[in-house]
Amino acid sequence: MATAIQSIDDVKNEALQAFSKEFDGQGADYCVCAPGRVNLIGEHTDYNAGFVLPMALPMVTIIVGKLNGTNNCTVVSTSKSITTTNKAEFDVSIRAEIKPGEPKWANYMKGCIANFPGNVPGFNALVVSTVPMGSGLSSSAALEVATYTFLEAITGIQSKNLREKVLACQKAEHEFAGVPCGIMDQFISVMGEEGQALLLDCRDLSVTLVPMGNIRDHVFLITNSNSPHKLSFSAFRERRDACYDAAKMLNKKSLRDATMEDLEVLKNQGASEIMLKRVCHVINENSRTIAATAALQSGNYIKFGKLMNDSHDSLRDNYEVSSPELDTLVNAARKVEGVRGSRLTGAGFGGCTITFLKKDAVDEVIKSIKESYNGKASFYIATPSRGARVLECKR
Repeated sequence: MATAIQSIDDVKNEALQAFSKEFDGQGADYCVCAPGRVNLIGEHTDYNAGFVLPMALPMVTIIVGKLNGTNNCTVVSTSKSITTTNKAEFDVSIRAEIKPGEPKWANYMKGCIANFPGNVPGFNALVVSTVPMGSGLSSSAALEVATYTFLEAITGIQSKNLREKVLACQKAEHEFAGVPCGIMDQFISVMGEEGQALLLDCRDLSVTLVPMGNIRDHVFLITNSNSPHKLSFSAFRERRDACYDAAKMLNKKSLRDATMEDLEVLKNQGASEIMLKRVCHVINENSRTIAATAALQSGNYIKFGKLMNDSHDSLRDNYEVSSPELDTLVNAARKVEGVRGSRLTGAGFGGCTITFLKKDAVDEVIKSIKESYNGKASFYIATPSRGARVLECKR
């Protein structure tokens, strides 16, 4: 059976209780949350100024805290995935002196503070998250966006627009975590809407809402391989740089403007086989994402599922970011009647798959995966949820 996702109220109450225990019986004055995300289709297109189709998850990161009247911040994380210290302390009095360091998980928070438009007072805070780390469900963006939302709450300074907030969180990940991520994860964590996926144009940041209420007899099943991401930053950069170099060779701003005919141009310019495969994936994945959105809107679930399958196959063969674990999960799901499509979601080389299927096929898919997969998978029914927000600080 799929694992029930802990309710936000229960997570909040857990956080408030832990805060009081950690900080000598004090009560928290501020409470915020930001969700993780799952990408339905459109992988490795965001940093190529392309299209993505994510939805926010009911899995969230919650931060509770209060001002402490000093220039120092003390932050505690309850995550069981943290292998180093779960407490970080740093001075926020001089913005330029906020630097990344140890523990690494706190760098995401420091980066948001460094990029916040107003002065940040000292605070005590506690972080609780139900977004599994290393799963491809964007625990890092959830932490960044929750942190930024917490800073807005304690300072009363609201972003001029939500895109400003998104870009500040992305910049935090670039500069303080050293991850050259695209814009999708922070965007959906900020702007997610309940009951709707978002088609995001990563070039101009325009959004098309895609209502999901019409898929009542279908669901999205997230399967966590519990095999953490093995795609190193260097491997990510190699793929990103191959795309950037290809765009430069084509004299284009990004691969968003590339067409299949451009593959022949690159070939004639001496592009490597690896570069051609990367470019082929990006061009086709952009087309697939637009087509998948239209299929979802029109209720053509068979076509939508096929496009998901094509996406995974391209990520496996052309972008080469799948893994034996992910392929096993996908293949086990696809052979069950009622499954429309299944693919890896996230950067790849570990993490999660997402399967679009009829509701009455869920148990059979879980059974099929358990029979085929040597690891211990976790299963969640995904529903599109709200983006970041302030919560009431009451238990």
